[in-house]
Amino acid sequence: MNAPIRVAVTGAAGNIGYAMLFRLASGDCYGKNQPIILQCLELTPGMKALEGVAMELQDSAFPLLHGIEITDDANVAFKGANQAFLVGSRPRTKDMNRADLITANGPIFVGQGKAIAANAASDVRVLVVGNPCNTNALIAMHAGKAVPRDRWHAMTRLDENRAKAQLAKKTGALPGEVTNMAIWGNHSDTMFPDFNNAKVGGASVPSVVDRAWLEGEFLKTVATRGKAIIEARGASSAASAAAAAIDHMATLWNGTAPGEISSMAVCSNGAYGVPEGLIFSFPVTASAGNWSVVEGLELDEFARARIAATTAELLSERETVKDLLA
Repeated sequence: MNAPIRVAVTGAAGNIGYAMLFRLASGDCYGKNQPIILQCLELTPGMKALEGVAMELQDSAFPLLHGIEITDDANVAFKGANQAFLVGSRPRTKDMNRADLITANGPIFVGQGKAIAANAASDVRVLVVGNPCNTNALIAMHAGKAVPRDRWHAMTRLDENRAKAQLAKKTGALPGEVTNMAIWGNHSDTMFPDFNNAKVGGASVPSVVDRAWLEGEFLKTVATRGKAIIEARGASSAASAAAAAIDHMATLWNGTAPGEISSMAVCSNGAYGVPEGLIFSFPVTASAGNWSVVEGLELDEFARARIAATTAELLSERETVKDLLA
């Protein structure tokens, strides 16, 4: 068995963190031969709840769980961390618009970015889950300048999984038969699920699904799925978001399968004309903790227009937080 890795999780007593921790401890992310030490961060008022979560993790007697540390100090939570899930963020309240949410969360991710740079292991990889995750990741990346830019990620795997599920439902396929379903841009309703380059059972999606449905109901359903879940259960996505975070980091850790691609919001290097420095979701391949944008994908006029719209939104968000990016 390998030596343990340290995995930091913020917002660990929240719904997403709670759902995530048990899967991490069971080996669903890093494999059945990789022990972990969980380093859980919460706000001070949430520490009592986090104590209860730690008790449950202990009572589950996971063989791979070699330690649990709980704290309300980011410097302690990120000490020696090899992997970090930034889940905790201020939720959007009734009267807040997206710009308000971005402004409210900015200082949180400045502090966490600095704490990661000062304390994490030299091989740290960071996934921002707390929304608006692309711009929160951008803020943390700028605050944590000592950590290479390619280590900072935001999660669009939930959008990818939702898109796969809708295509599977439409075609009668299993979700695992839907491949190369890449998400472009922002984790918001402007993101673009690239159905042109996706496949179902090895066949291109446009060859087996009506184009009008793809451009209409499919895009609308994927974009508004989070809202639909809130309306149905009275709370936002938690288990599915936790599953997507596990999927993202597992793909980064284990690599993409030969010939397949995935979605990761990463720091743009200018590929496909996306401005450098934006945290932007691209189709990628991954291997041993590293990623590469898939080059040469064909983008029709519809796709280019959608990518331009989500790029414009991210540029607007960057402008909103420009004072935090010094």
